[in-house]
Amino acid sequence: MTIFIVAITAIVSFAAFNNNSLMQRLLLSPYLVFKNKQWYRLVSHVFVHVDFMHLLVNMIVFLSFGLAAENILGQLKGAGIISSTTLHFLILYFGGAVISTLTTLRKHKDDYYYQSVGASGAVSGVIMFCIFFNPLDKLYFMAFLPIPGIVFAIAYLIYSQYMRKKGTDNINHDAHFAGAVFGFVYPILIDPKLFLFFLRQIGLM
Repeated sequence: MTIFIVAITAIVSFAAFNNNSLMQRLLLSPYLVFKNKQWYRLVSHVFVHVDFMHLLVNMIVFLSFGLAAENILGQLKGAGIISSTTLHFLILYFGGAVISTLTTLRKHKDDYYYQSVGASGAVSGVIMFCIFFNPLDKLYFMAFLPIPGIVFAIAYLIYSQYMRKKGTDNINHDAHFAGAVFGFVYPILIDPKLFLFFLRQIGLM
């Protein structure tokens, strides 16, 4: 499923790079969501990106963590906790995409000019989902500094919260923060007992 989503996202993004009409139809515009009831934009925006580098970074990260998330879901299915790996992966990814828009929708619903694209919110959710199950596994911060996943998660949330309040760049940090929180909470929504598993992983039980 991860590879399929990466392929579709790459195809649509490349098409939108040279087709502004397609880009405008798919991007997240809170104003149009509310004015024209274009709720599909809460999902469609993850398939388009600003440029090739934006697409490349998101898809490389998603490919790595998406495959890991599918493996985790497969283990949950094997343990009888879930019945469908595909269903839960789709909920995780596209649920994260939708949840990541909620703060943005509230803040910019009357702003005709505000637009947002990219899968970062959904990808943030997948990353946090993986960290929930492997909180002490090392992630490479800035591509070279290994730190425990749980430390990365805390730093990521603090940074996203700081930047969303500062609001001095064109990055949708609201989406990053909301998507990350959803990804971390989703295992508990699947089965609250999984939170005990998390606590054991970090040595609190």
